[in-house]
Order: sequence, then C-alpha cells, then structure tokens
Amino acid sequence: MSTDDPTAAEPPRHPLPPFTAETARTKVQAAEDAWNTRDPRRVAAAYTRDSTWRNRSTFLTGRDEIEAFLTEKWRRELDYALRKQLWAFHENRIAVRFQYEWHDDAGRWWRSYGNEQWEFDERGYMSRREAGINDVAITEDERRIHGPRAPGDDGGIPLR
Repeated sequence: MSTDDPTAAEPPRHPLPPFTAETARTKVQAAEDAWNTRDPRRVAAAYTRDSTWRNRSTFLTGRDEIEAFLTEKWRRELDYALRKQLWAFHENRIAVRFQYEWHDDAGRWWRSYGNEQWEFDERGYMSRREAGINDVAITEDERRIHGPRAPGDDGGIPLR
C-alpha cells in the first residue's frame, strides 16, 4: 500500500479477508445493520474512498458519490427496512441476496429483491459492489420486514 494513500490512516474494518463462513456472516450482518440506519455517511464509510459500484443501472465511484446516491435513495424509499443473507464467499469476496421493503411518497408499498457481489481490500473496506435489483408492488398487509432484525431472527429470506 502506498504511503500517500489517504485511507491508510483509517482503522481496519473487521472482520478482514480472507473470510470464513463465520466472518462472512458477520460482515453481511454488519452491512444489514448499517443500511437499516438509513444513514448515508455511516454506510458510505464501509467502502474504500475509490470504491466502484453498480446499483441497477447506476454506476458510481467513491464515497462521496455513494453517500449522495444513498441520500437520494432514502428520500424516495420511505420506511426502508432490509434483510441480507450470505449466499457464498471466497477469499476477499462475498455474494449476498437481499430483500427490502419501502413505500413511495404516494403510499404505495414495494418489496425489492436483489443480489450483490462484494469485493474487499485487505483492510476490510468494500472496494467493489455490484447489485441487481427488481421491485415488486405489494400491499401494506403483505409486508414482512418491519425494521431491523429482531434478536433470534435467523435471517431466512423467503423466495417470494
């Protein structure tokens, strides 16, 4: 790592790669917990300063763009609540499937289904994120995600 790297002074974000099943699950839960705060700055801090993203058809580079994107996302996606589940891992990469629910400003509810591929640097920061996401309209009584995960919730995500 170059000594002129501004992220060198930042503390490592544990757990660090290479991942085990336990540490990959820990990393996924930490991401879920952070995203459920809906705090763009907190979420963006988990990425390298030059992290690259594909979110649906949007391409981003760097924490500033990520933070701006998330700020706008959570202005549109109201009462956002997310569940992530480890799908696979290898060395410094993790694959995740997820679902989140939200409503728009007209009160229509949505469930968004997706898959992500993550790549981490040696200090535990995510350097690459690729996400494919599809939205399905739901009624309010079809909701099943009502906030952060409750103690004892195993995180199982139904297919539908």
